[in-house]
Amino acid sequence: MSNMPKEKIGIVAVSRDCFPMTLSENRRKAVVKSYREKYGDIYECPVCVENEIHMRKALADVKEAGCNALVVYLGNFGPESSETLLIKEFGGPAMVVAAAEETGDNLVQGRGDAYCGVLNASYNLKLRNLRAYIPEYPVGTSEECADMIHEFEPIARAVIGLSNLKIISFGPRPQDFLACNAPIKQLYNLGVEIEENSELDLFEAFKDHEGDKRIPEIVAQMEQELGAGNKKPEILAKLAQYEVTLLDWVEGHKGSRDFVAIAGKCWPAFQTQFGFVPCYVNSRLTQKGIPVSCEVDIYGALSEFIGTVISQDAVTLLDINNSVPADMYGEEIKGKYNYTLKDTFMGFHCGNTASSKLSFCEMKYQLIMARSLPEEVTQGTLEGDIVPGDITFYRLQSTSDAKLRAYIAQGEVLPVATRSFGAIGIFAIPQMGRFYRHVLIEKNYPHHGAVAFGHFGKALYEVFKYVGVPVEEIDFNRPEGMMYQTENPFA
Repeated sequence: MSNMPKEKIGIVAVSRDCFPMTLSENRRKAVVKSYREKYGDIYECPVCVENEIHMRKALADVKEAGCNALVVYLGNFGPESSETLLIKEFGGPAMVVAAAEETGDNLVQGRGDAYCGVLNASYNLKLRNLRAYIPEYPVGTSEECADMIHEFEPIARAVIGLSNLKIISFGPRPQDFLACNAPIKQLYNLGVEIEENSELDLFEAFKDHEGDKRIPEIVAQMEQELGAGNKKPEILAKLAQYEVTLLDWVEGHKGSRDFVAIAGKCWPAFQTQFGFVPCYVNSRLTQKGIPVSCEVDIYGALSEFIGTVISQDAVTLLDINNSVPADMYGEEIKGKYNYTLKDTFMGFHCGNTASSKLSFCEMKYQLIMARSLPEEVTQGTLEGDIVPGDITFYRLQSTSDAKLRAYIAQGEVLPVATRSFGAIGIFAIPQMGRFYRHVLIEKNYPHHGAVAFGHFGKALYEVFKYVGVPVEEIDFNRPEGMMYQTENPFA
């Protein structure tokens, strides 16, 4: 995928001056050896930090090596000021991890007390208003520390990506879709830039791309991708023209930023003026690693980008759309899968999901829009049932009063035919009914949710914490017996 950050992790060992420096150095070497054996390369900084002078030398070394993510490794107790100043001056994503004691036969000269050192490090981080990733249990053997560093990789990628992201939007949110409208202040707090444009600017750029020499090649790619699902061949040239328009806009407008996501307009005037709907093009760009949200959903695009970076795979954005009919549940789900009817719902959008995430696909027209518009101007959706398997449903959102909150729920798409239209799947999330009422409704989330294909809740939770979402505002689907604050205890 293009448009994706890559992390280069450097590990720096630290040592309290009243402990043997060799203890930290040797333990660092063991961690690096374990990591390289299991996961690949990691940059090993040769400078062990005891004081601020060492800190500056280590900082210069990892910067020269091109590291954009940092592991501060407490091989012993560690110097709390120097190690946290290193995190501060490094400026990128950082984690703190510490060495467990190796053997009961060497607890005099070989005892490092890093278990205690993490407490001081965490306290100093708070004093300096610094953020760092600290694993659930941050003390381990060389092999365990290697595993923890591996878990840090997607978190580091996401933080790097956000600090270099620009969201490009076109037009205001459609009327009666105020749920997709949210203040942009929190984007800047996250380090994200935004460029808001008129859809008239986009229409002008689209017209300027008429007859572009790249169009036939893209049409051929579309034909190959769609195969037997190419039911609207007459619209492909226009869709290809729109695709090159967006790609050129990205290149011409990302400016100082390395990565881009798009919040696109798709109705109400889009169809009549452009002559199609952009769903299929949105799906193709999302598959390439450039997420495109529908209905100018800026925080939806942001959420998609985070999920793409973490999963390193295409994601999608869906309406939390409709309940599963009771007769359908009884016939095809009950007794076959361990879910109640209220655990299930249908996730749907018009046709923006990448073909690789659909069990089958066909190019069609947008049925809902065609109820009030000529069918020929609503062509361009990619329809099909979403592939069954594990998913994570999630969203990062700014509230109307500019506060960050997020939700994460892991579940699956069931291998059950939807019998419906659009890009759609039957989703099952444990205790979804309660989650729907006491998180999605109670906390005023919009109807769009991002979907990553796999279980990525752990990494998403850590990313949301790292970028500043208060932990009390990161919600999840609570298991039975664990009540929500607003849940009626007598219900």
